[in-house]
Amino acid sequence: MKVAVFGTKPYDRKFLEAAASGAGHELTFLEPRLSAETAALAEGHEAVCVFVHDKLSREALQTLHEGGTRFVALRCAGFNNVDLEAARELGIGVARVPAYSPYAVAEHAVGLILSLNRKLHRAYNRAREGNFALEGLLGFDIHGKTVGVVGIGRIGHAFANIMRGFGCRVLVHDAFTTNDEFENVSLEQLLRESDIVSLHCPLTPETFHLINTQTIAQMKPGAMLINTSRGGLVDAVAVLEPLRSGHLSALGLDVYEEEDGIFYEDHGGAVWGDDTLMLLMAFPNVLITGHQAFFTREALENIAHTTMENLSQWEKSGTCANCVSSD
Repeated sequence: MKVAVFGTKPYDRKFLEAAASGAGHELTFLEPRLSAETAALAEGHEAVCVFVHDKLSREALQTLHEGGTRFVALRCAGFNNVDLEAARELGIGVARVPAYSPYAVAEHAVGLILSLNRKLHRAYNRAREGNFALEGLLGFDIHGKTVGVVGIGRIGHAFANIMRGFGCRVLVHDAFTTNDEFENVSLEQLLRESDIVSLHCPLTPETFHLINTQTIAQMKPGAMLINTSRGGLVDAVAVLEPLRSGHLSALGLDVYEEEDGIFYEDHGGAVWGDDTLMLLMAFPNVLITGHQAFFTREALENIAHTTMENLSQWEKSGTCANCVSSD
């Protein structure tokens, strides 16, 4: 199968080529992201392979269809960037990678917590300048604290287990399921009682801006907020004043609502301009990473392998185990 791979970085090519060896798929690596403007680049390819920042609107899908594309292989778990109804109408299959490494994302969330709590990022920069003073670096024992986990899928479950290993009380909230291993509570109770709140749920119309002015007001004063899931879960403007006032003691973001065009690119020396993001980065109690939580060797190997499996299954039978639909 001829596959156009959009948004290609060197690491994508390395792992996808290794997984494609012997699978019989012909990969064409393209640097641009897929959008309505770039979809014509896939002409003559039976499938496209895309990532989280590719935009598969109805217009983009129509162009893909006219160029002969009949399958979209997402190399990620989320699919909110795909117009699934349009894909169904056009007869274009869509498949995702539902589980690549829950440990990668869960461990990154824990890393953000540890760094923010013990001010490791600030201490590192101070030490490089010869400043070994401890003033301003005071943290707290994580042991014995209450941690709220919003979303108890594979990643949320892995994260909850790690925090339980720290000796934390773990509260979980999931709109669709419960988990008997942990204390299942309402979102209101979780926000009210948690010293640390970590988001591990998908972005849907129901969860868009789940963290907003009203829900932040419900949070325990001085709580820490972590988001390694999807940027749209957090209203970034709404967290500014709580960070100033101390109602939020710290914020760790691996994702950002307006990250498209910013994350995964080197903007050093350039004025790339997102006022809210620049304000957040000026706070000493905010730590932002560039959507790298998934970025481990094991995760990239699993993503590439599952993507090739999805392509092979579709080529053979016109469907695959990881297909998603608009239903």
